[in-house]
Amino acid sequence: MSDTMVGLRRKIGGAGDLQSVVRTMKALAASNIGQYEQSVSALADYARTVELGLSVCFREDSLRAVTGEQNRQTDAGAIGAIVFGSDQGLVGQFNEVVADYTVKTLAALSGRPRVWAVGERVQARLTDAGLQMIGLFSVPNSVKAITPLVTQILLESETRRSRGEITEIHLFYNRPTSRTVYVPVNQRLLPLDETWRRKLAILPWPTENLPEVIGNTESTLRALIHEYLFVSLFRACAESLASENASRLTAMQRAEKNIDELLEDLNRHFHQLRQSGIDEELFDVISGFEALSKE
Repeated sequence: MSDTMVGLRRKIGGAGDLQSVVRTMKALAASNIGQYEQSVSALADYARTVELGLSVCFREDSLRAVTGEQNRQTDAGAIGAIVFGSDQGLVGQFNEVVADYTVKTLAALSGRPRVWAVGERVQARLTDAGLQMIGLFSVPNSVKAITPLVTQILLESETRRSRGEITEIHLFYNRPTSRTVYVPVNQRLLPLDETWRRKLAILPWPTENLPEVIGNTESTLRALIHEYLFVSLFRACAESLASENASRLTAMQRAEKNIDELLEDLNRHFHQLRQSGIDEELFDVISGFEALSKE
């Protein structure tokens, strides 16, 4: 019985240590969600400014040719897909959800898909699904690390587009809908279509004084389009990271609940064994006392 109680003490201690780790990861995930949500919120103002600048440019008919360069590449060809996942585990179904959604969406598009994966774990699932992988990027571990990743993705994608290797670029990532819930989404990043241009062209200006483009309007438009692409990628990455930590938070909450139940069962079993040992000792004392009294 003593060996059994020693084993139970060891199990209770191990479960307690695991509970501390889970609580630490839970607190860290909750903190990370906050910083990524704040980055998305702060980016919204800048994105609005970029859209207003594009709106001014698109009001001039002479600039249709710039976006026309994008539209000429709409023939069926290779489709570039950038899929945001995770490098680490303990995130529940996070990678499975975005990978399955990517495979299903690309299957419905006309063109040969070629995929960049952001995260080793989502890359493994996409490879198992039979998609052609052309690149792998590491998942940023902070808000500051998002900008270098976005810059790298833009350079890589632009290089392949200039070579004619891909004709479209799509983003796939999980977008948070609440503190612990997310949904997979798809955004076509390139080419820039006529519907998108018209939507921005009729965007209402916040004041009564409409601005004018000074200098080379074509170069201004190209710079604004570059910023639009940067904002879209940054937002996708930040929202994916927020969703990843939301999934990890949910997984840690489930793990904490399971550990609490396990500790409750182990402690109850331990106390039962201890009480049984005490009862046996008391019975031995009583039996010995009764035997001595008869003598």
